[in-house]
This record gives sequence, structure tokens and C-alpha cells, in this order.
Amino acid sequence: MTEPVQWLADGSPHSLRFNDRYRSRTGGLAQALTVFVMACGLPQGWRGRDEFTVLETGFGLGLNFLATWAAWEADTQRCERLHFVSVEAYPVAPADIVRNALAPGAPDDANPQLQARLPALAQELARAWQNLRPGLQQFDFAQGRVRLTLAVGDVQTVLAELDCVADAVYLDGFSPALNPAMWSFATLQAVAQRCHAGTTLASYSVALEVRESLKQLGFSVRKRAGLPPKRHRLEALLQADVI
Repeated sequence: MTEPVQWLADGSPHSLRFNDRYRSRTGGLAQALTVFVMACGLPQGWRGRDEFTVLETGFGLGLNFLATWAAWEADTQRCERLHFVSVEAYPVAPADIVRNALAPGAPDDANPQLQARLPALAQELARAWQNLRPGLQQFDFAQGRVRLTLAVGDVQTVLAELDCVADAVYLDGFSPALNPAMWSFATLQAVAQRCHAGTTLASYSVALEVRESLKQLGFSVRKRAGLPPKRHRLEALLQADVI
């Protein structure tokens, strides 16, 4: 059973379960690139690497994955392999992934080259998505150089099953006020335990409890200018490995 998506009159996707939007009113691609990809120091961060791993909480409609894949593909100095690991309790239908990629935001809000590439990548993802099941599964793209590991289930349960070391983290669950389990200290601790000193982390949320939890876990945390209509976004860097 896939999670229903409500498409609003302005063309943006909305979650009935959490009563929240899947992406910024400014545009999904603009959010993915500004708030997550570039905020984690990419593409520079993966250059010269054999493999680079991104860990995400909240796969949603897959736009962060698609934007990261497109940015990797467009970078002539990209790492040899990109591994994107994401957690999602309520997967949407493949058709909604494709629909979202067709209209991820106004062209002047994002990178036109990457925006033009999104629909084709979304189609590839949607074809792999057809046989989705609970638990861990892996999908390979780009002749095996891009791997998606998707953990379907309760966030803390599936995080415990993950065997990865993240170089960058995207915290992108629905609002902490509406989906507190995704932002709990236990969840953030499980994320931090899959990072290393120097891991970058980014989020649209600058909620005080999120910032304080990250600081307790050893991240240096900074508020940055947000993507309108949000005033702020978050960037963080893990200072030491979490035991």
C-alpha cells in the first residue's frame, strides 16, 4: 500500500498523514540544492573520493536523491561511486515521484541544467520502485556507480539495521512539531553514530530542540539564511566520532 499524496491547487504535493508539504513553496529543486546539497559542501566534498555516502532521514518524493544524483552526474570531477542511503516509513507511488520531478520549481529558482535532467532520472527511479517492500533494499543506477539503499519502516528500527558511514546527512523529515519521532534525540543519536568526524549535516529545520540535540551529539551547528519563505536553515559539522 503506497502513501497517498494530495496535490494542491498550486501544484505542490501535500501529506495528508502529517498535514505538511513535501517541499518548499519556492520549489523543490531549489530546496534540494540550496538547503541540502550545497549546504553539505557538495559537489566539492565528493571530489577526489572513491565513494561518497549521503544519509537522509525522510525520502519523501525522492527529490533530494534525484537532485544529488543529477549534481553528481553533471560534475566532471565527481567521485567514482555515490551511495545514497535513505529512511522512509510511508513510501509514495512511483507516479507521484515522476509527477513531482516534472514540476519541482520555477526555472529561475534552481539550476536549469539539473532541472531538465530530473524527469528522466525520476523515470529510472520509478521503474525500480515498482517492487518496493518493507525493510532494506538496494537499487543501482548509472552502470552501478549510483546506489540507493532505501530503508522502509520505522525510523529508529531501520536506522539500527543500517551498515553505513555517512559523509553527509540530510535531515528532511516532516516538521518536528508534526513528526516528532523523526527528530527525537534517539533518532539523531542513531544518525550521528553512522557518521564520522568531519561529516556535514544540513536541514531546513532550525528548531531549538534539534539544534541542542545535535550540539549534545558533538556537532557544531550554525543557522544560515533560509530559502524563502523560511528565514533560516541549518548547517552542522561533526567534530568527533560518536560512540
